Amino acid sequence: MSENILKKIIDNKTLKINSLKKDISIDSLSQKIKENNTFIDFKKKILNNYNQDKISIIAEIKKASPSAGIIIEDYNPVNIANIYKSNNATCLSVLTEEDFFLGNLIHISKIKQKIDLPILCKDFFVDRFQVHLAKSFGADAILIILAGISEEMADQLYEEAIKLNMTVIVEVHTVGEAKISLKYSEALIGINNRNLITLKTDLNTTFDIYNVLMNHSFPLISESGIKNKEELLEIKKKTKIKNFLIGESLLKNLNNNNIFSVL
Repeated sequence: MSENILKKIIDNKTLKINSLKKDISIDSLSQKIKENNTFIDFKKKILNNYNQDKISIIAEIKKASPSAGIIIEDYNPVNIANIYKSNNATCLSVLTEEDFFLGNLIHISKIKQKIDLPILCKDFFVDRFQVHLAKSFGADAILIILAGISEEMADQLYEEAIKLNMTVIVEVHTVGEAKISLKYSEALIGINNRNLITLKTDLNTTFDIYNVLMNHSFPLISESGIKNKEELLEIKKKTKIKNFLIGESLLKNLNNNNIFSVL
């Protein structure tokens, strides 16, 4: 993302949320949350696998991205979720950003009606309001991208999500961000192998940052750029990370993907 697509996404999201807040109250979202009985403990599912020395795959559902363009023309999030479920995916990550990834929060609700897997709302969180909004659609976890927001806002998002009993994944790409992330003691920390400025992926990012995070109190996740089973197993061997968020490599070969054979 050149200067940037990340900044464009964040600025666009801020405008959208500010507009949405004029029409939707926190109280109305709270009521929707109370009426929803589909919530699943995302972190507990990861921890259960981790404690049994099992690999976890957080399988991503998205139509498009700035780096890949349109990934799936005939996009049906529920069908994709069903395929992931049948391949024993641990959790799901659903892109809900509308303009750059062509997602929608309603996709989470539709999947939750059919499939009992924990769901990460994969979006660009810039306001505490979004945490309530995501949960009102059935999300079990949120993503905090440290590269996109101030540390103060990251603190606010984290605290709000913890209050709502949601799992938080704090995403980092640099050693500096990794050091900051350690203060979020209840969070899962995801190392994003994709540079959000250049869009290039490099698995060495996980290797370079791992030592900073290896003593964090909860499991780490390696995200993006994992193309096959062999790369996944190499990361596991070199770092002892057992949790992987994978999108494009799964989406481009939904029906016969050897990555799931590690589960």
